[in-house]
Amino acid sequence: MSKTSILLGLSALALCAAAGFAEAQSLPARILEKKTLVVANVPNYPPLEFKDPKTSKLTGLDIDLGEALGKQLGVTVKWEEISFEQMISALTTGRADMILSGMSDLPGRRESLDFVDYLASGAQFYTNGDRKDEFKDLAALCGKKVGASRRTSFPKEMEGWSKENCEAKGKPALQIVGTEGSADARTQLRQKRLDAAVQGSETLPYLMNQEPGSYAVLGTPFTTVYQGLAFAKKDTELRDAVARAFTAMLADGSYAAVLQKWELADAKVDTLMINGETKN
Repeated sequence: MSKTSILLGLSALALCAAAGFAEAQSLPARILEKKTLVVANVPNYPPLEFKDPKTSKLTGLDIDLGEALGKQLGVTVKWEEISFEQMISALTTGRADMILSGMSDLPGRRESLDFVDYLASGAQFYTNGDRKDEFKDLAALCGKKVGASRRTSFPKEMEGWSKENCEAKGKPALQIVGTEGSADARTQLRQKRLDAAVQGSETLPYLMNQEPGSYAVLGTPFTTVYQGLAFAKKDTELRDAVARAFTAMLADGSYAAVLQKWELADAKVDTLMINGETKN
């Protein structure tokens, strides 16, 4: 390697270090004081967040992304495991600084939260592997029992799909079953209590790799939504610091590396988006 190349490389490292220092300095005083960012998470949504069955260690795409953002910001990430229902109150009460847990950036949630979007997603139907030939046409789902976590936006989105693709065409509506979570939906599917289920499109490749032949994806995602890092509406200082750190990860390739590790490169975002809007 030439002397010039070495100098250029050192300069690049210096710039990255300076950028990281600048992001750290722009954090709210409460976080600078403790050097800790408390992040709310529900580890039940692989491959975004889950407990490794062999080690019980918290792992997943969101975990890797959060740790990488912590390095950019110069702070330690403390993962706060709470229920999905307590996510928003955790921010407003100060129990957590940020949510990173596969939360969809939905217009209704923007009334109390701001989002830095980081992953493209969509609701997608799937069924048991041995029943895939029954649903070569998605219209075959009309009148069937289809489940999804009641904690998500999926049941409402399924209702909209049913009105447009079933009821408007004189076919029976989907029988929508709200489950205790995605894992419960899969259990009911295996037990033949459901004919099909709905999950985020970003989770299904992992699920099918883990249980080959057990499930079959039906069609393509019928919604488009982004997963976002969520902040209390008043916490703009933290939101903007994390947004700058995420932009740095977009530029240096570390964001792409996280997605590649979890085989979700196709779900990437190409630019900074806040509350669904592209920021230059």
